[in-house]
Amino acid sequence: MTHHKFKASEQKKSIVVSQRILAVVNGKGGVGKTTTAVNLAAIFAEKQQVLLVDSDPQGSASWWVDRNPDEWQLDVSREHQPDLLQNLRQIKGYDLIVVDTPPALRSQALKTVLRIADYVILPTPPAPMDLSALIETVQTAINPVEISHRVLLTKVDSRSLRESIDAQNTLIELGIPVCHAFVRSYKAHEQAVLAGVPMTQMRGKKAKDAETDYRRVADELQRDWT
Repeated sequence: MTHHKFKASEQKKSIVVSQRILAVVNGKGGVGKTTTAVNLAAIFAEKQQVLLVDSDPQGSASWWVDRNPDEWQLDVSREHQPDLLQNLRQIKGYDLIVVDTPPALRSQALKTVLRIADYVILPTPPAPMDLSALIETVQTAINPVEISHRVLLTKVDSRSLRESIDAQNTLIELGIPVCHAFVRSYKAHEQAVLAGVPMTQMRGKKAKDAETDYRRVADELQRDWT
């Protein structure tokens, strides 16, 4: 597995006991999967040693970081070969490994990551079509491997929160764990990609709101893990 070393803090206080692998998964593209993987990795990297693994053949996560590598406190590796991904657990020196997976349920890379991951976060917009695809992902890819997981509602329109509340209730009724926090839709997300920085490095009120959304998600995951 090829590693690209970026500026990492030399004195981070780890807040986890042992290495954890977090997979960010959805069988459908365009749902905020890479945005979620990258921003959660950046937030956790403030206090932990984090490796971001880009296993999506499109390479969006690594392309994002490569645009401005000095602004990141994590390491990134691009790898989508299943025989190499299965060795993620053997990589030492990291508290957390965040894997951005390919949006294809039949992908061998995805199946490999799910076999070794400790936790899965499933980003999805609350729209009915997206929710339907998400439910299929949970039923066909997540439930069979019995891995801890939560759905995260993304691209939420703050003007119509009713849709998100309805989506959360639908998932709860189906017995699918869902995050209390959700991620609202802001142009700041796209601007962060173009700038090659995580949301934590963006400036402006909307950018701060977008950062706060992901910090709430990170806090919720941390509570799940402790």
